Amino acid sequence: MKQILYRFWQCTWGIFQTILGFILFLKYFKNKHFSYHGAIITEWNNNTSLSLGLFVFVTVHPFFTEKYKYEYTQEELARKLLVHEYGHTIQSLILGPLYLIVIGIPSTLWGFLFAKKRYEKQIPYCAFFTESWANKCGEYVTNEESIGEMIL
Repeated sequence: MKQILYRFWQCTWGIFQTILGFILFLKYFKNKHFSYHGAIITEWNNNTSLSLGLFVFVTVHPFFTEKYKYEYTQEELARKLLVHEYGHTIQSLILGPLYLIVIGIPSTLWGFLFAKKRYEKQIPYCAFFTESWANKCGEYVTNEESIGEMIL
């Protein structure tokens, strides 16, 4: 029942980002897909991951695997990243049509424009409000660990 409500809410209140996610889903239709707490997960070969409403696109090989190879397996890191990205879908449920403005655009800018500066100053990825909130949402709903304070 929770998954039905989750999907219904994403397809109504979160319709804008879900439509964008569906378009991307069609583009990567031949890739591996699975369901995770109601979200439709697509594995892709990009270095980054992305959440758009009902759809989550996760990297098969997290780019930060090498940095944390002595602490976590690649599978553990991928799972933590999935929990984080799922947290963004919860933000979509909460914010609805405001998600792309409040979370999507700022998160994308933080991820790409400030990547070098974050790395140089060893600033955790979740130091930005959109990302720390995604971690909390994902962890709360799934009872699993997210990327936390990792420096990506």
